[in-house]
Amino acid sequence: MKVSTKAPCRVDLAGGTLDIWPLYLFHANAVTVNFAVDRYTSCVIETRADSQIHIQSLDLKSVDNYASLETLRSAKKHKLGLVAEVLKFFTPTTGLTITTDSEAPAGAGISGSSALLIATTSAFNKLLGTGHKIETIREISQNIEARIIKVPTGCQDYYPAMYGGVSAIEMTPAGILRKAIPVDPHELNSRVVLAYTGVPRNSGVNNWEVTKAHIDGDKIVHKNFEKIAAVSNGMRSALEKGDWKEVSKLLRAEWDHRRTNAPGISTEIIERLIAVTRKAGSTAAKVCGAGGGGCVLFLVEPDSKQRVSDLIAAEGATVLPVKVAEKGVQVRVG
Repeated sequence: MKVSTKAPCRVDLAGGTLDIWPLYLFHANAVTVNFAVDRYTSCVIETRADSQIHIQSLDLKSVDNYASLETLRSAKKHKLGLVAEVLKFFTPTTGLTITTDSEAPAGAGISGSSALLIATTSAFNKLLGTGHKIETIREISQNIEARIIKVPTGCQDYYPAMYGGVSAIEMTPAGILRKAIPVDPHELNSRVVLAYTGVPRNSGVNNWEVTKAHIDGDKIVHKNFEKIAAVSNGMRSALEKGDWKEVSKLLRAEWDHRRTNAPGISTEIIERLIAVTRKAGSTAAKVCGAGGGGCVLFLVEPDSKQRVSDLIAAEGATVLPVKVAEKGVQVRVG
């Protein structure tokens, strides 16, 4: 049997880090706004006649082989820990060949690992017929990722991979609810430039430092998150209205508040890119994910997109062509 899946990565617009439990419980109307992009992760699983487990990551150019699932479970270290942890959870009874890939650069901050987990857990769910609903797939993926990075992880990264499109993720004591935001994808595509700075960052470190500061009662961090929650609600409303001037204003405000949360969220190249593109038609910019490098999102006037892209390239960063991915995880048998 062969199962293939693919799931899109995401770009966060507002409310990131607020989605880490229990931070959102301390803020009224906590919501995160993001959109899926057509940078995909994928997983292909094929059953084998023997008990061997063969894992290959095309993007990481790495291979991990085991004589059996028992051998994998007893190993102290894994080259490809993400797939190994998923295998430990699903405990297949046959040998497997598993091939994964990702179009997200390493450390890009566009949730490549979260999207890959959705793709991989969805593939195992189909292969083994476990029948988990998509929200359970998210819980499994999120908990496995927390085990891998060894700090709490937020919920927002998985929803673009699950559903595609533009999303508002509402987080309340009653649970988490994803609602689609009706944005014309062509309009959004014309206004987005995504740049990779080429500097990987560790999201677990930055997010954990902010989380600790919040839990420890840091009043400045708490106040900043109150502002971020307000900005995120405003962002949702502005997108629903198609008010791009307000969207840009709120993206600038989100970045201003976020960069004060922890040292290292911004870098010299990020600051330079934001400064030089502002004069060329960029209306707002922010780092994707936790910061410290990775990708930077630029909102631009449609007629300035090429000019901004050229400036980014001239500064030594890489422009990643992206469009809104309108579908979430896709599963195919055979």
